[in-house]
Amino acid sequence: MDSEILWRVAVVQAVSVIVLSLLLGLLLPHSFFEDWGWLTGPGAWLLCAWFTAWVLGLDAGQVIVRAIGAGVLSLLFVIVGLHWLGAAVAVALFAAWCARLPRPLAENSP
Repeated sequence: MDSEILWRVAVVQAVSVIVLSLLLGLLLPHSFFEDWGWLTGPGAWLLCAWFTAWVLGLDAGQVIVRAIGAGVLSLLFVIVGLHWLGAAVAVALFAAWCARLPRPLAENSP
């Protein structure tokens, strides 16, 4: 497990989820999330995972698969009413799974 990748993924994913959540929360009424949260939440999570892969130069397909797995676990927390705890657990699990991916190659390597 690559601890540097783990921490980078955790920070980028957490910050992107927080920023996107705040932005959506400011732009959309609460009723939107009551009706469409089941779709918006997973979509936002996957968008943030794609962004994390892009920022860190990781394989987007493999990162998305790991994001789906962590998101499924997060769903269990949502069901029992602990949405944000589930998000925190999902970020930690997602980062740990991504830390097992191969380290990205530097673009300017000789």
